[in-house]
Amino acid sequence: MSGLYILAGTMHFIVPKFYLRIMPRYIPYHKALVAISGVVEIVLGLLLLMPEYSSLAAWGIVAMLIAIFPANLNHLTSAKPGKGPPLWVLYLRLPLQGVLIWWAYLFT
Repeated sequence: MSGLYILAGTMHFIVPKFYLRIMPRYIPYHKALVAISGVVEIVLGLLLLMPEYSSLAAWGIVAMLIAIFPANLNHLTSAKPGKGPPLWVLYLRLPLQGVLIWWAYLFT
C-alpha cells in the first residue's frame, strides 16, 4: 500500500496534466492542489512504513480518498470519447475508491 501511494503521489509531478484535466471546475487553484495532493500522497505512503504513524497515515489516506472522489466523478462525467482512459476504466475507478478506503481502514 505504501508503494502505491508513493508512486501515485510521484505521478502528480511526472504527468501533472492528467490530474489537472480531471479537477472539477468549481475547485480553485488546480496547479497548487495537484502539487499538494501529490506531496500528501507521498508523505502518507512514507508514514505507512513507520509503525508509530501507520494508523494516522491510514486515516489520512481514507480522508484523502474521500476528498478526491469528486475529481474521479468529474473525470467520468466529463470524459470525451477517444481521449484519456476508456470509459469502463472510469466507471471501475468509482467502486475501486471504496476498496481502497477499506484497505486503508485495515491499517487503522
